[in-house]
Amino acid sequence: MDLIDRLADDLGRAFPEMTGLSARNLKYMRAFAEAWPDGEFVQQVVALLRWGHNVRLLDAVKAAEERTWYARQAIEHGWSRNVLIHQIDSNLFTRQGSALTNFSRTLPAEQSELAQQILKDPYTFDFLSLGPEMLERDLERGLIEHLRSLILELGKGFAFVGSQYHLEVAGQDYYLDLLFYPLRLRCFVVIELKIEDFKPEFTGKMNFYLSAVDDQLRHQDDQPAIGIILCKGRNKVIVEYALRDTSKPMGVAQYRLSPALPPQLQQDLPTVEEFAREFPLMSVVKMRMEIERALRDFMGNHGFAPPTGLSNMLRELHRRSLAPSSTAQLLDALRVMNEAAHGLDVDPTAAEQAVDVGTVFLEELRNLRGNYPGDGET
Repeated sequence: MDLIDRLADDLGRAFPEMTGLSARNLKYMRAFAEAWPDGEFVQQVVALLRWGHNVRLLDAVKAAEERTWYARQAIEHGWSRNVLIHQIDSNLFTRQGSALTNFSRTLPAEQSELAQQILKDPYTFDFLSLGPEMLERDLERGLIEHLRSLILELGKGFAFVGSQYHLEVAGQDYYLDLLFYPLRLRCFVVIELKIEDFKPEFTGKMNFYLSAVDDQLRHQDDQPAIGIILCKGRNKVIVEYALRDTSKPMGVAQYRLSPALPPQLQQDLPTVEEFAREFPLMSVVKMRMEIERALRDFMGNHGFAPPTGLSNMLRELHRRSLAPSSTAQLLDALRVMNEAAHGLDVDPTAAEQAVDVGTVFLEELRNLRGNYPGDGET
């Protein structure tokens, strides 16, 4: 019996009412003291983590710099122990900030550094189960169905704006795969999904999209829009050549799929069926997307361009005396819908009520559209 085993026995006899004094725990306490010699850092950071988080950090991360980084990230993002395990297993420390970008040339220094650190390479979409014959629309659909998991992988503060987001340029329709607004960056982020390796022509298309977003969606206080091209693979030299003379900020990263959901994430990242039952997020987000799409079609059929933002669209309908009778109730329900679009947990009862209000609104909007045979009149 070594010293720690004898100490555990002595402490157990001296303090029989206390728990947590096993030899195993005492050994972790010794390892904890050796791993975190800075008492001030322990008080300010490590003490905010649960013991289970600290035990996992001690077991899985040996490098001090990396362990410190994970401890800070766990506190900042509020990771559960299972999410922390997933981020360590997915090697987030080396993936964070590793995307190939032109940010240093196209963004101000402060914005460039923050944007670079937010991007990853590769992105891990382990929560998807897609076969080798998948299409780009399958990848997009899978990401939207697992929106909570996607936002976890993208990072803190990524607000979901829409999928297949419609833009009109010179009378032609264009659709962005995914559109987000990260609160820390204060700009729109356009994500284009490719199921093939990177090609130089992808940057030209993204450059066009970013110009359109900056012109049509960007507020005067927003930073320039950023593009992320997610590819199955990429050659570093080809990417660097393709980004060298582009005028808009964009990055290229790879994504990685897994044939099955990691077992340690079963609780934190539920299946689609569990998602619908345990988290009301998706039903509310889908309703918000349906309403926004219906409003854009309705306004287009009546001959005027929809403003940016769902609440602004509703107010514009009211101004033109075209608003359904349930518009006021929908404006009240927008708070729940916006929280869901930000990836936040929403109260199940409030979510159900928001979906009910949205359903009534869509039905009224369809009836109004049917009562206006002369589309284009306002």
